[in-house]
Amino acid sequence: MAISISNRQLFIDGDWKAPALSRRIPIINPSTQQIIGEIPAATKEDVDLAVAAAKAALSRNKGADWASASGAVRARYLRAIAAKVTEKKPELAKLEAIDCGKPLDEAAWDIDDVAGCFEFYADLAEKLDSKQKTPVSLPMDTFKSYVLKEPIGVVGLITPWNYPLLMATWKVAPALAAGCAAILKPSELASVTCLELGEICKEVGLPPGVLNILTGLGPEAGAPLAVHPDVDKIAFTGSSATGSKIMAAAAQLVKPVSLELGGKSPIIVFDDVDLDKAAEWTIFGCFWTNGQICSATSRLIVHESIATEFLNRIAKWIKNIKISDPLEEGCRLGPVVSEGQYEKVLKFISNAKSEGATIFTGGSRPEHLKKGFFVEPTVITDVTTSMQIWREEVFGPVLCVKTFSTEEEAIALANDTVYGLGSAVISNDLERCERITKAFKAGIVWINCSQPCFTQAPWGGIKRSGFGRELGE
Repeated sequence: MAISISNRQLFIDGDWKAPALSRRIPIINPSTQQIIGEIPAATKEDVDLAVAAAKAALSRNKGADWASASGAVRARYLRAIAAKVTEKKPELAKLEAIDCGKPLDEAAWDIDDVAGCFEFYADLAEKLDSKQKTPVSLPMDTFKSYVLKEPIGVVGLITPWNYPLLMATWKVAPALAAGCAAILKPSELASVTCLELGEICKEVGLPPGVLNILTGLGPEAGAPLAVHPDVDKIAFTGSSATGSKIMAAAAQLVKPVSLELGGKSPIIVFDDVDLDKAAEWTIFGCFWTNGQICSATSRLIVHESIATEFLNRIAKWIKNIKISDPLEEGCRLGPVVSEGQYEKVLKFISNAKSEGATIFTGGSRPEHLKKGFFVEPTVITDVTTSMQIWREEVFGPVLCVKTFSTEEEAIALANDTVYGLGSAVISNDLERCERITKAFKAGIVWINCSQPCFTQAPWGGIKRSGFGRELGE
């Protein structure tokens, strides 16, 4: 299937501009390892231009064009963007699949969610109008007090490569709905659909400077954005190590940040479940999006009485996962995003083996795929809590397994992590599920499922998985 990659420039002040230093970064298709295009590499000079454009957009016409326009006015633009995303869904889904390796079906579902997210925040932008000047009840009649909700200003949005356009939208849509102007810096490993969002903004006539899109490397484009004195807030999704650096940089200017960082989420499976259903959710929770999910339930904690049979069911399910080029019909597992990520995942697997764990299934490149960054769905058993595979985020299709005998032991194992993004429990005993839910130390809890996510509900973690919430109101 031939897909044309448009070699776009940076999107600044409502138009396409070449990067100041004319540098570009190759786009590598993770399925074929071939260079299929280029993206521009922004630097500090481009960040300065984008921030100036965003600042001007907020003050233009004394703010009436955007920042102090009614929520209803902004909602019209958000709905127009949603409609364009839906219209271009086939093209956007294919670009996503070849850029980050996501199976085409999954990429198409993501694009539906992108449109839905813009629609949801359009509704909230409209509702904002009726909430303005909400009166505050005071003990003295002499005084009146009310709350006025205002945009924070210019926001820097730094987003990851596993859900390129969707994670960008999680940040862009609410920022625009609130009346902010934004600079989006997507990951250099998958930026193509984010640049297409710039074209959509042009087509719907979004006021210039309201959304600017800078592709490029973290140190050259992301870092100058984080420390820019005219950026009023940073929202970041990515690794805990980078999140820590952004937090430190923002602290110099007492700049607010929200961070959605790594995870090493548990899934507890009790002995009273339908084994096939539980196996399906366990596999989905870890291997969806090629295992590259910050909330992946990648630590399976299974009751010792069903462990052998349950792992056999998982192995049976895994045999039916079609691993192929993401554009092939029926693909359920594509490549990881890059050579660096591929090597990192395989190193995690070899380290687990050398530490004494057992590779129960998978563990290497699929035999039928000679090219591309493909890793078999891998299940690792005989794991101890001191092993790297138990403690660190892999960000690939790797599940590690421990057994338990009591509920208390399961909870202790689940919470044995510096992270706190997601947690899941599978049991037919709903009272037990309620107890476990309260005991989990995590921002998101799933009962009898793993990974469902809805725009209407808040999303985020605790501990080293970050703070602040995305989605929801």
